[in-house]
Amino acid sequence: MNIASDSLDGSRMQSEPPLPGQSAKLAPEATLRRVITAASVGTLFEWYDFYLYGSLAVFFGRKFFPSGNETAQLLASLATFGAGFGVRPLGALVFGYLGDLIGRKYTFLVTMATMGLATALVGLLPTYESWGLVATGLLVLLRLLQGLALGGEYGGAATYVAEHVPDKRRGFYTSFIQTTATAGFFLSMIVIGSCRTLFGEEAFSDFGWRIPFLLSFVLLGVSLYIRVRMRESPLFSKLKAEGKTSKNPLAESFKNPINRRYVILALFGATAGQGVVWYTGQFYALTFLQATLKLPWAKAYWVMSIALFLTTPLFLFFGHISDRIGRKKIMLAGCALGALTYVPIYMAMKHFGNPAGLPTADPAQINMPMLVLLVAIQMVYVCMVYGPIAAFLVELFPTQIRYTSMSLPYHLGNGWFGGFLPLIATWGTTSVWAKEAFGSGAIYAGLIYPILVCVLTLIVGGFFIRETKDHHIDALVHAK
Repeated sequence: MNIASDSLDGSRMQSEPPLPGQSAKLAPEATLRRVITAASVGTLFEWYDFYLYGSLAVFFGRKFFPSGNETAQLLASLATFGAGFGVRPLGALVFGYLGDLIGRKYTFLVTMATMGLATALVGLLPTYESWGLVATGLLVLLRLLQGLALGGEYGGAATYVAEHVPDKRRGFYTSFIQTTATAGFFLSMIVIGSCRTLFGEEAFSDFGWRIPFLLSFVLLGVSLYIRVRMRESPLFSKLKAEGKTSKNPLAESFKNPINRRYVILALFGATAGQGVVWYTGQFYALTFLQATLKLPWAKAYWVMSIALFLTTPLFLFFGHISDRIGRKKIMLAGCALGALTYVPIYMAMKHFGNPAGLPTADPAQINMPMLVLLVAIQMVYVCMVYGPIAAFLVELFPTQIRYTSMSLPYHLGNGWFGGFLPLIATWGTTSVWAKEAFGSGAIYAGLIYPILVCVLTLIVGGFFIRETKDHHIDALVHAK
């Protein structure tokens, strides 16, 4: 495929041959394995840290917010969960700027340390019962620090891996980074479930909930040890040696009209839809099982854990397939399937989880295999939109501003469109408007939001974005 490209100064030209570097001197297979392992392990632990709160969102409503209204507690807890996502674009700008200015390696060492410490300190917080709103404020502050750190982590890890690997296998190799978000969520549920089982509900509520957070001290030490031994990205090292690194990544990323256009297209034509599919299939599904269908936490965790275990390898499958047929087709197909099937899937979840709408689901009426299947179907969509996204984003932007330019649309799409989805969807199902408009069907009203965003991404991505897989990422121009 002949891909036309735009240079940063606005001139149009054909896609250049690769500069001496990435494609001319490919890293040995053993080096690639070390690079992918180091980036993936660190990113996995960061996602574990970030999603501990999400896995305990229903529980945290009782611990850190005023009592008296269970729905208000849940919404406040989900809003705090969303606060971490709200600042992720700011983290993308701050750490993206540093990553394009001084290097990928040192920047995501800082993000790792910030995330690990903020998470571990949650385990030392007093509760609302002890310190009142001060405890709530401290929790929000730590969530904001987590969000800032994660805003810089993903772009650094994806860029670092992509700048080491062969052009023809970029989708496959970067998809290992994509597995870490789901694996981190999975790990958080395993650790929390183990603690709840080991300590019992009373002891877990008293002190056991702190253990998964304090474990982050250990994970931080392991991650930093691994990452300190990493070398800088070869493409960035070459740019730095030649004096061609960006002098002002923020200005070059967002003041330049061509690059700004690519950032906007990446947001509305890819990452917004990818974000809502991801958070519908994982976090909203868990919230729906617990808060709406009233399944016991253990059964909800088993449903999610089994579905995650079964589908996680599909990230690698779709990343690999994207190297053959392209990123765009797979990602947009995942958005289309979500928009078409979310409502029937969630109606089926109610039928197999709590058909009578009881205050607590009757164990005799819970069909676990069918619930696993229904959640797993949603996770297939997650793998379709998420597996190729890192390769797509790194191919869209030039090396000298890649970290900054790809991080912002990714974290706006995931952090804002996706991260606030559990709050928006839960509010939609519990609002007076939804109950008046839909009656008993109000529990599905929250799905309006992800469906509309998926449709928006299908339109923008389908008409205004072209395939990127054949673009050399070491060319000093954009893919188009």
